Amino acid sequence: MLHQFFGGVHPAEHKDLTERKATVPLAEAPAQVIIPMSMHLGAPCKAVVSVGDEVKVGQIIGETTGLGAPIHASVSGKVVAVEPRPFGNGGEMVSVVIENDFQNTPDPAIQHRNNVDALTGEEIIEIVKNAGITGMGGAGFPTHVKLAGAVGRVDTLILNGAECEPYITSDHRLMLERGDAVIGGARLMAKAIGLNGAVIGIELNKPDAIEHLKALAGLTGDVRIEGLKTRYPQGAEKQLIQMITGRQVPPGKLPADVGCLVCNVATAAAVYDAVTEGKPLTQRGMTITGGAIAEPMNVVVPMGTPVSHLIKMAGGFQENPDRVLLGGPMMGNPIYDLDVPVMKSTNCILSMTSKEVAARDPAQTCIRCAKCVEVCPMKLTPLFMRMNANKRRWSEVEALNVMDCIECGSCSYICPARIPLVQTFRAAKAEIRTQAAKAKAVQEAKEATKA
Repeated sequence: MLHQFFGGVHPAEHKDLTERKATVPLAEAPAQVIIPMSMHLGAPCKAVVSVGDEVKVGQIIGETTGLGAPIHASVSGKVVAVEPRPFGNGGEMVSVVIENDFQNTPDPAIQHRNNVDALTGEEIIEIVKNAGITGMGGAGFPTHVKLAGAVGRVDTLILNGAECEPYITSDHRLMLERGDAVIGGARLMAKAIGLNGAVIGIELNKPDAIEHLKALAGLTGDVRIEGLKTRYPQGAEKQLIQMITGRQVPPGKLPADVGCLVCNVATAAAVYDAVTEGKPLTQRGMTITGGAIAEPMNVVVPMGTPVSHLIKMAGGFQENPDRVLLGGPMMGNPIYDLDVPVMKSTNCILSMTSKEVAARDPAQTCIRCAKCVEVCPMKLTPLFMRMNANKRRWSEVEALNVMDCIECGSCSYICPARIPLVQTFRAAKAEIRTQAAKAKAVQEAKEATKA
């Protein structure tokens, strides 16, 4: 039985640009890839290659120093730089720059695995860890950490095939074209955490994907396909949990606290490739789209490919874009340098015209209409969060549970005053984290002095 989640909006989908276009390899590989040492939630990796080194596809070039996932070369060739480069999340990040030799020579460690059925759950998690797999539909949380933390705590594994963000169709195409890998990955992840099956949630605007995966899953009953009423932000994990199970994740808690684990369908396919073929995560499917793009497409991309190269592969700009985003229009990050590289969590490059941006008026005064409260899927009060943030009352903002904001953009979308609420909350969360870190440092210094 399906349930409902709170709030949500119905933005125009704009998926018709690419939803019927098959995923294709790049017609021309990039001459260089720029691979940031941070493509996951957690500490950046430490580069383990140097300028002049020859590397192969799948070779480890970045090792974790804490919470994180290793990073692998996505092309074969020569390392020409290890230095800070512009980064899609803002600022710069130490990156390994590889000059492509166009040979795609694989690392010898990549081997097909014949004994998949004999693997234990612990062995599957270790393979996922070594493959550098992270969440491919959200913040990039290391998948092996998610799986290990779910063992003994979770009774429901949910795969997110909702793809509710406008314009993006890469997961839709993945489910149609590599449904066997999605189903196989679901079964492997379920085994890893000690469950007998999984649920895949797909919005009803993708009926072909629903029917295709149902046919592949068969009558075994271990993988169930649920069609979900189309509503944004259905793909957010807490909303997906509530929709499928009826359980609500309390403020400050995690899905595991209500017995659930949520992963993206692309993550499941990456798990399947790692376990069965020994392939680390070096490429991903993504959508290049928007009104400014001449030939919108779905494409498989090596990690670290510059955005400028991908726009060229999609025919370039047919008109000057108003903005270019990594991600969709609701949650994507605007970029100001087209040479920034794509990362493990980059599922879309969106180039929007001024007409698509809808020529939004400058921000006006809040009239307390409470529309933002009505659509917030986390049941927060955006108008009061913003009021306190503008006055730098950080303790009050935190008390209003701003840290539970999933930055889905529903409040900004619905606001008649065109107030950039999400940007305000991102800045507020960053300030609260900074103050917490300073307070912790002061406390640790005091304790060290006493000792």
